[in-house]
Amino acid sequence: MPSDLENAMESMMMVFHRYADEDGDSKNLSKKELKKLMETELSSFLKTQKDPKTVDKIMKDLDQNRDGKVDFEEFAALVVGLSIACETLYQKSKDAATAKKK
Repeated sequence: MPSDLENAMESMMMVFHRYADEDGDSKNLSKKELKKLMETELSSFLKTQKDPKTVDKIMKDLDQNRDGKVDFEEFAALVVGLSIACETLYQKSKDAATAKKK
């Protein structure tokens, strides 16, 4: 039976390929596919962004090899970065809750 972490890794891969497969290139996300993925899978994150060019900026930042596509390794960097940001917020809220109890 897979662990929680193994299930999370599989989910991340499945999400990537679900969107990457839309244009026939299952190894990369086009800008259109990345935008659709983010609008569907990261809608809460996008709602907090004030800049309408957020997806364009993320695409530019992720596309390290400048080929106009986001491969799985580049996509994983997005997921890791957002996970770190969420962990930081979680720790701050946990610390604030602990401080209130004192």
